[in-house]
Amino acid sequence: MGETIQVNDVTTIEQQGDIALICIDNPPVNATGLAVREGLQKALAQLNAEGSAKVIALYCAGRTFIAGADIREFGKPPQAPSLPDVIDAIEDSPLPVISVIHGTALGGGFEVAMGTHARIAIPGARIGLPEVLLGILPGAGGTQRLPRLAGIPFALDLAVSGRHVPVAEAQEKGAIDRIMEGAPRDVALKAAQEVLDGTLATRRTRDLTTDAADDAVSATLAMVTKKNPHLVNLQKCVESIAASTLPLADGLAVERQKFMECMETPQRSGMIHAFFGERAVSNIPEAKGATRDLKKIGVIGGGTMGSGISTSCLMAGIPVRLVEVAQDGLDRGVQTITKNLDGAVSRGKMSAEKRDAALAMLEPSLAMEDLADVDLVIEAVFEKMEIKKEIFGKLNTICKDGAILASNTSYLDVNEIAESTDRPQDVLGLHFFSPAHVMRLLEIVQGAKTADDVLATGFALAKKLKKVGVLAQVCDGFIGNRILGHYSKTASYLVLDGATPQQVDDALEAFGFAMGPHKVGDLAGLDIGYMTRQRKREEGMDPNERYAGRVADLIVEEGWKGRKTGKGYYVYDAGAPVPNEAVEDIIAKVRQENGITAKDFSDQEIVDRYMTAMIVEAARVVEDGTAKRPLDVDMVFLFGYGFPRFRGGPLHYADTIGAAELVKRIETYAKEDAHYWQVPAILRKMADEGTTFADLNG
Repeated sequence: MGETIQVNDVTTIEQQGDIALICIDNPPVNATGLAVREGLQKALAQLNAEGSAKVIALYCAGRTFIAGADIREFGKPPQAPSLPDVIDAIEDSPLPVISVIHGTALGGGFEVAMGTHARIAIPGARIGLPEVLLGILPGAGGTQRLPRLAGIPFALDLAVSGRHVPVAEAQEKGAIDRIMEGAPRDVALKAAQEVLDGTLATRRTRDLTTDAADDAVSATLAMVTKKNPHLVNLQKCVESIAASTLPLADGLAVERQKFMECMETPQRSGMIHAFFGERAVSNIPEAKGATRDLKKIGVIGGGTMGSGISTSCLMAGIPVRLVEVAQDGLDRGVQTITKNLDGAVSRGKMSAEKRDAALAMLEPSLAMEDLADVDLVIEAVFEKMEIKKEIFGKLNTICKDGAILASNTSYLDVNEIAESTDRPQDVLGLHFFSPAHVMRLLEIVQGAKTADDVLATGFALAKKLKKVGVLAQVCDGFIGNRILGHYSKTASYLVLDGATPQQVDDALEAFGFAMGPHKVGDLAGLDIGYMTRQRKREEGMDPNERYAGRVADLIVEEGWKGRKTGKGYYVYDAGAPVPNEAVEDIIAKVRQENGITAKDFSDQEIVDRYMTAMIVEAARVVEDGTAKRPLDVDMVFLFGYGFPRFRGGPLHYADTIGAAELVKRIETYAKEDAHYWQVPAILRKMADEGTTFADLNG
């Protein structure tokens, strides 16, 4: 090993004869923070000034090449040298510079590699330009250099999708020059020697030309405009890539202009909030500390939820003992799990071998006593308190000491369930969302006596299942369904007062939701909401509340439960759903019963009322501590309720409206219904003080 010179805290130079090695060591992922940029710039300048080396090889220590930007710099004023300037310096270097990629080269990291004069990859590495997922576009030459290396169609695919590409595919397209086995430093030395020997060619990317691909550009622009009309960064990304046929300096100017335009959009703020929120949501004391074993999990119930939960655990490599009361139910559960795993294979999420291994870890049983040795039991049966309490009473005597007893309840009181055992410290709620093997949200519900290590184990399970775990306190519906139960009434009120279900759905889909509330109801099953309303009526409803569920009740009582029966708010005979004309008669009947004269609503009015109602209850959830922080509410809705990611979540969106405007809206709506429309104290305080929900995230 030659002499090693420390350029700065994260950058070293090592010279071996005519070869100079630059090593970046900035754990955990060698992000392109200020120190990395400064170190690279200084190292290049020093080596070119000295002239003792004939070739430079850049590699990284640790588990990956440069894996993107330093997220700690997001939102802060830029500091020189900028990444584009550093990449220009690499490309301008009189000495040839090669890069050795291992792990991942993402975003700015791949842009650095594209600025070098040859790219060597180690097998298993992946490259990508995921900036579009943050509401921006590659802004350090990615939209200009990648088309020069690999052509416009591949650049469009990579940059617009944000996907991570295996280096074998990248080499086939021309983005990678060679794949070599070995440790990064060894490969750097070997490849650099090949440059010296003339067996590995180097070139400056800026000297390459790009062939126009008008058809690919037009098709991609049409696709992103139709599929994601709100994500203007996708359109700007396509336009920037199209400019790669210009001289590099001109193309980079277009890229910089498009990048800055993206930086000014609300969607960029929303997507950055979503990015950070996903990482911050489990960064709480409750998620840390000692945990209990998760070597084997029991699942009670082989229906849709139980099968989905079992599938999720098996895909994560956790053995599952599935318990049902009858053989036919157990058989259906096993069939559903098998079908789920087969689907994962067909989608490329797992290999056939891993599917077979997962199925081998499934133990079906008709005896609850077979749960005696599991570490965690997740109950996923009918949403009836009496049934759940009976099951937990049995588990209390069957399960071993220290086993965690969890309920997948969507609404019910976890504390009341825990009281049916003499070990309430072992009980918590684990509220999965359907389909449980696909949806990423997991509400982790803390009971009054839930032990700290039980709660921490809930978060450990979420991480193992690759889900977003969010802490919630006990109340009817916890975070998500409690808020849903409130704002969904607004959709019903809008229909009662004059809108059609389709108009409400269309307006909210134009706002960014994948499906409007009536289509969602049909998909989930209208009987679920019906049962919840019946339960609440039995418990005693507020006599001052305007009942919102009459139309939905009558639809269900006709036997129309949504997609599973072929009819609900819509008819699902074939192709796209069409409005169920018979629902119009039901709506007219209910309006007549209540003496309502229909009025017109604009689409904007529909969105404003719906979103304001959502924000109102979300504010109350934060105010009373059901959710720990506003960002917890946002993550629940992003990962469990289809809230448009580019809007960041309901409380991030609330900040874009402003507390004062929200209070004004609520007070206006209260003139029609003072019981439903009430200003939360937290929101009025924010309006008075000029603060935001973001200020409460800490």
